[in-house]
Amino acid sequence: MDASLTTLCYIRQGDRVLMLHRTRKKQDDNRGKWIGVGGKFEPGESPEECLLREVREETGLTLTSWQFRGLVTFISDVCRDSYMHLFTADGFTGILDPDCSEGELQWFPWAEMRALPTWEGDQIFLDLLEQDRPFFSLKLRYEGENLMEAVLDGSPLTLKGETSCDR
Repeated sequence: MDASLTTLCYIRQGDRVLMLHRTRKKQDDNRGKWIGVGGKFEPGESPEECLLREVREETGLTLTSWQFRGLVTFISDVCRDSYMHLFTADGFTGILDPDCSEGELQWFPWAEMRALPTWEGDQIFLDLLEQDRPFFSLKLRYEGENLMEAVLDGSPLTLKGETSCDR
């Protein structure tokens, strides 16, 4: 299996969420998109260890309160498959370091964040986070940047613009 293990975290402060605009790396599957913070596992790391390290490296913040919310499986015809461990956090110490090697960090109201350029599938798991859904497993299959399939806890979801006749 040639898949990567990653973490992604949406850090909340009141009604705001910290977002990362991925602009600095030339070879970046997320280039130009707004996402939470996180990254790839290092050998021997647990999801929580990876989360804490990546958040500290990208933001300068040390998380003090977080929750493991779900596992998102990304399948793609152009990018390496990935198993993303999705977290939310609402407690941290430290001062935000604006000099992130991945791109620009910015706080947004949760409602405004939803209008930023993201992957189509991100909207699905952001909805689940907003609904405070218990731990979930979400599979997202892409062809290029087009979301072709979404499966939540083993059940296919109807995608935007798709009717029951399309499957």
